Amino acid sequence: MAAIDLHDLTKAWGNFTAVKRQSLAIRDGEFMVLLGPSGCGKTTTMRMIAGLEEPTSGDILIGGQRVNDLAPRERDIAMVFQSYGLYPHMTVADNIGYPMKLRGMGRAEREAAVRAAADKVELGAFLHRKPRELSGGQRQRVALARAIIRRPRAFLMDEPLSNLDAKLRVSTRAEIKHLQHELGVTTVYVTHDQIEAMTLAHRVAVMQGGEIRQLGTPEDIYDQPADLFVAGFIGSPAMNLLAGEIQDGRFTAPGGIAVAVRVAHRGAAVLGIRPEDLRVLPPGQGDVAAAIYTVELTGEATLVTADVGGARLSARADRGFRAGIGSAIGLALDTSRLSIFDPGTTLRIKDAP
Repeated sequence: MAAIDLHDLTKAWGNFTAVKRQSLAIRDGEFMVLLGPSGCGKTTTMRMIAGLEEPTSGDILIGGQRVNDLAPRERDIAMVFQSYGLYPHMTVADNIGYPMKLRGMGRAEREAAVRAAADKVELGAFLHRKPRELSGGQRQRVALARAIIRRPRAFLMDEPLSNLDAKLRVSTRAEIKHLQHELGVTTVYVTHDQIEAMTLAHRVAVMQGGEIRQLGTPEDIYDQPADLFVAGFIGSPAMNLLAGEIQDGRFTAPGGIAVAVRVAHRGAAVLGIRPEDLRVLPPGQGDVAAAIYTVELTGEATLVTADVGGARLSARADRGFRAGIGSAIGLALDTSRLSIFDPGTTLRIKDAP
């Protein structure tokens, strides 16, 4: 196990800079998720840690050792990719044990290590099978077991659940989280899926345009997004964002929206509020009059999209809520859960003391 430190890490190809002077301290035993849309630099960052890409500038330290000049095999890390990377002609046991065979481990010792690794991912009954005889989730667990058997200083995982269906993603995600907790190995996990990030990570680095826009716990990022990009990217559905103006401690926007805010700011502003912080009420009640644009039952709740002065707001209602499109409703905002952003800088405006 080891901490991973990135210092002013940059990767450029010609005039295009994929990662821009990023610094990040990943603690020993931490589960760090690099989250962001395609092209944000998250996979490039991980590939530089692995040694598969050479940094244009900056330093990479693993366990306090600068590894920029070390080959991937010398960094003592294990990678799990989106594609399983299994040898089709080998059994599950042979696939799992292959790294140790390359290291010259004896047969009896290797078989014991394979059995232990397979049992950790509940594959003990499948060791004699070939990859083609396994489901997608089982194949990904073979890849995980192959990484585990090496007992590396760090795991690097590049969107390992992307090829799985929704049900398998949930179960395999739970297995990965439990396994990382049990092994305590420093893990860097790359994904564009915010649900994976929020459920797996100790901390999340949200990336866009080759830069880390916010670094923090899943709770911090969800409750206090640092800027408009993070606010719009995190959450399903995303945070509601309303353009308006603040005067004398009051935010106003088209559609009759007027709420007290706790920021020392005047002028143009963007108000953000999560769907679960909006209550759906009968017409004439609440802070805002609205009309239903659509209603979607999600199982545990009902997602109501409402039209307010031409803007659309999402709100979570009780699972039993029923109303027709175009019906009048009221919306009440939880003013203790508002986020206010500067439309010029896009940054969150802190609450006044």
